[in-house]
Amino acid sequence: MKFRHALVAAITALVTLPALAQPEIRFGHVGEPNSLFALSADEFARRANAKLGGKAKVVVFGSSQLGGDKELLQKVKLGTVDIALPSTVMSSESDIFGIFEMPYLVKDRAHMGRIERELFWTRLAPEVEKKGLKILALWENGYRHVTNSKRPIHTPADLQGIKLRVPEGKWRVKMFQSWGANPSPMKFSEVFTALQTGVMDGQENPFTQIFSAKFQEVQRYLSLTGHVYTPAYVTVGARKWATLPEDVRKILEDTAKETQAFVYATAERDDTELLGKLKTAGMQVNMPDKDAFIAASKVVYDEFANEVAGSRDIIERAIALGR
Repeated sequence: MKFRHALVAAITALVTLPALAQPEIRFGHVGEPNSLFALSADEFARRANAKLGGKAKVVVFGSSQLGGDKELLQKVKLGTVDIALPSTVMSSESDIFGIFEMPYLVKDRAHMGRIERELFWTRLAPEVEKKGLKILALWENGYRHVTNSKRPIHTPADLQGIKLRVPEGKWRVKMFQSWGANPSPMKFSEVFTALQTGVMDGQENPFTQIFSAKFQEVQRYLSLTGHVYTPAYVTVGARKWATLPEDVRKILEDTAKETQAFVYATAERDDTELLGKLKTAGMQVNMPDKDAFIAASKVVYDEFANEVAGSRDIIERAIALGR
């Protein structure tokens, strides 16, 4: 009798054990709510989780909750974060990614698509794999424009003395230095306060980051420089990635690639809608003399080509793909 009671108790305990928790895929990014980063990562998670069933669950942490871009890349390498969405900062991992810091290189998204197909996966992506990273898909941060609290920016001369926040990548610093600004790298999460307190006069970002971070509340002028198109890279750590089941890896990678179409469509919509909202918010908008900026950019192109091995050929081919 005692044995029977013990057996029944053991079986009852087994069937009432809580179900094992799904493995959590932690996806960190720096975007604020409703930014392109947030919308893209959330859409990816929705699609991936529908396919994963109970095998794993993608959980998104935006607004730099898991760290800034540099911290996220380190955490991805260590395996404490599973997926990150770096942009400019990738050039600090591999200098060749500085190609996307070259001003006015990418004409439009169709041009970017040709660069991706012919150059990105064969010439650039393998370089960060040497650093323990793997890129699953190419998304977007967008075309970047200058905002500031001092004056409209019509030509590079108007940037003289402007204290400008830039992302953590040395080629953006070099570009704005060559144009006469005083650029300083800073985490995205710190930018609003720096602009509000006057530590920085201005910054440069796509409309989606400007609007979602509420920079229009602390910046008066928006100059449509469109100086750089910045891709965003769905990135994992190679070591942690290899430990995931093959079917989970395939779902995540396939979904990251298929989400690109959503990202581009959302970004195109934002190009129009968010500019209107920034004007309505009271920002003074001007169209700079882009020819003057292009002419002033030769020095940074020359420096990049001379310093980064193999970059001259990639730049020339990328430009040719835009013709």
